[in-house]
Amino acid sequence: MLSYDNHSYDNHSGAKRLWSFIILYLGYMLLFADRTVMNISLAYIGKDFHVGAAALGTTASAFFLGYTLMQIPGGYLTDLLGSKRMVIIALLAWSLMTVVTGLAWSLVALVIIRFLFGIAEGPYPAAALKRISENYDQKEKSQATSALISSNYAGAAVAPLIIVPLIASSNWRTAFGWLGAAGLVITLVYYLLERPLKSVHQEVATRPHIKWQSIDRRVWAFVVIGLALNVITKGLETWMPVYFLKEQGINLKSLAWLVPLPVISGGIAAFSAGFIMVHFFKHRERWLIIAASFLTLVFMFGLFKSSSLVAIVSFEVLIYFVKSLAFTGIFSFTAQILSEESYGSSIGIVNFGGQLGGFIGPLLIGWIVQLTTSYSAAFFGLVISAVVAVLACLFIRKA
Repeated sequence: MLSYDNHSYDNHSGAKRLWSFIILYLGYMLLFADRTVMNISLAYIGKDFHVGAAALGTTASAFFLGYTLMQIPGGYLTDLLGSKRMVIIALLAWSLMTVVTGLAWSLVALVIIRFLFGIAEGPYPAAALKRISENYDQKEKSQATSALISSNYAGAAVAPLIIVPLIASSNWRTAFGWLGAAGLVITLVYYLLERPLKSVHQEVATRPHIKWQSIDRRVWAFVVIGLALNVITKGLETWMPVYFLKEQGINLKSLAWLVPLPVISGGIAAFSAGFIMVHFFKHRERWLIIAASFLTLVFMFGLFKSSSLVAIVSFEVLIYFVKSLAFTGIFSFTAQILSEESYGSSIGIVNFGGQLGGFIGPLLIGWIVQLTTSYSAAFFGLVISAVVAVLACLFIRKA
């Protein structure tokens, strides 16, 4: 499961490979733009449906529950059906569920829709990352992987600049309608670009299977680290817009530039993580992950102790940067040690931990705020999560 065939990548022209990367990047951006739109919309959804913080946290976490549960099955289906087919299936299902989100008639309906939304979106990471693995050789794989993952932060950064004015002038439902329409356009373009959908790999591939007993033990450490780190960023990502609106008295228009700052920082780190790992941490990859996880703990503690808006935003920007180095470093590193034929299944396992953290984070902060009426207490809970990440780093051993 952990061997690598250096000659297994698709022999695409440079232009087609570049366009494939761009469309996959834009698709990933849209997926993460949706989450930012939901986070910004939470305060308005709560007002429309007359619910409190705990219920809104459940809404946010419902998506991550479905998304998390679909990581391993989605990876398996990617290996079984092919990366190109699964990219199209995930994008199409995601686009339709985005439109349906804007039609939710009650909180219960919204929770169910967001859960199904997560199921629809779940296969995309494994499918997109496997397509990158097929298109690039071993020397380029880590950098291409980290560059694709940086789209997560790019989508979250760009979305407020476009969506906030739309919500302000119309409503949150309209925003989801436009986002779904954009997804349908991306799906069509990708289908036209990648025809035929059967890949070289499928012609010789056997039915994929996961050899649990042969999984590199470092992968299990990465699962825990990814979980703990994503509890932090997904918790902050979901609740900081609400915190700024309610606790800091920031108006909606100001959020258009305030919310993207941390994710811009994270995007820069994600884009450069593969380059940094290959050129500065070659054969010492684990130390990049360890150092970045430790700095996440340091900066999260700084945010917990801060009271001024400038300090809170500054520490949030730093948290996103170092967390992104660690999280993207995990994927860049594992891209070097996972086999091609079961890459989708394997990356689904790695991503499962991170997405489980995405499920826990929003729910955790929602319940802490509901019980204590204190965001400071919620931030301390995220400090504990950072401690877990650092402790898990102790289990990253040399090969």
